[in-house]
Amino acid sequence: MNPTEPPAPFAALEPFDDSNRTLASHVHPPDWVNPKPARRYHLVVVGGGTAGLVSAAGAAGLGARVALVERALLGGDCLNVGCVPSKAVLAAAREWRRVADAGAYGSSAAGGGGDFGAVMRRMRALRAGIAPHDGAARFRELGIDVFLGHGRFVSPGALEVGDARLAFHRAVVATGARAATLPLPGFDDPAVLTNETVFSLETLPARMAVI
Repeated sequence: MNPTEPPAPFAALEPFDDSNRTLASHVHPPDWVNPKPARRYHLVVVGGGTAGLVSAAGAAGLGARVALVERALLGGDCLNVGCVPSKAVLAAAREWRRVADAGAYGSSAAGGGGDFGAVMRRMRALRAGIAPHDGAARFRELGIDVFLGHGRFVSPGALEVGDARLAFHRAVVATGARAATLPLPGFDDPAVLTNETVFSLETLPARMAVI
């Protein structure tokens, strides 16, 4: 993989700066080697977002033999394109507003605007700092077999990831949701963002409509 480009097709890793390289090294390590499957798992979890990670860790903590399958970024929406980045940007917005309103309290520091690029760099750094908690290595340390790749059910008791066949007694499907593509003119324009791409902005839009 080119060290200056994110692993395709993960738009959440753009721009592929130091913070996003750190993020990728935990939630989709480019050198990750899937383990040899166990004979049969008590539980196979499909989807490495919040629900999947909690299910896998909880079952493993109770002594179950667990496999976790994720095709994209471990941590799911919450870490990568939801809770964590949105709260980081909201915190910055609140601080900007406090400064903008400071004049009403007699402050000479009142002003408007700021460095949006710095806001987004801070967000990416915070996200990268949290990533080890949701990372592949941590869940391997919990005794969970982590498989990065597209999972496909091939029978009521088996799932395939690449060339690996994972037999199981029970499965949890925790694949989450994605933003819908709407049948509207111009909706294929690059300026149309979703939660998977909006946190890659480096320039503050002058205006934005939210559906």
